[in-house]
Amino acid sequence: MKPVEVTDSNFQSEVLNSATPVLIDFWAEWCGPCKMIAPLVEELAKEYDGKLKVGKVDVDSNQQVSMQFGIRSIPTLLIFKQGKVVDQLVGAVPKRMLVEKITKHLN
Repeated sequence: MKPVEVTDSNFQSEVLNSATPVLIDFWAEWCGPCKMIAPLVEELAKEYDGKLKVGKVDVDSNQQVSMQFGIRSIPTLLIFKQGKVVDQLVGAVPKRMLVEKITKHLN
């Protein structure tokens, strides 16, 4: 399972209306730390398949959503549950930190 490409136009249906919690990685092609955590985000998509939806938002092509959630530095990872942001991580964080945050919101 690969992360879903989330855009300004499908954000509502993919994230806000999702029945399962959603992890969104706000990233950009030119961002070094974003490239460092990209493999982690892909691993999480596989490991939590069916329990957590994982998506990526390219901030350069989707400025509406990025502005809506006040994304100032990337990578920023937001966890959504029932259409609301319940947690966030900024920067290239270790996988165990991501797993800790995700686990908290899966129950």
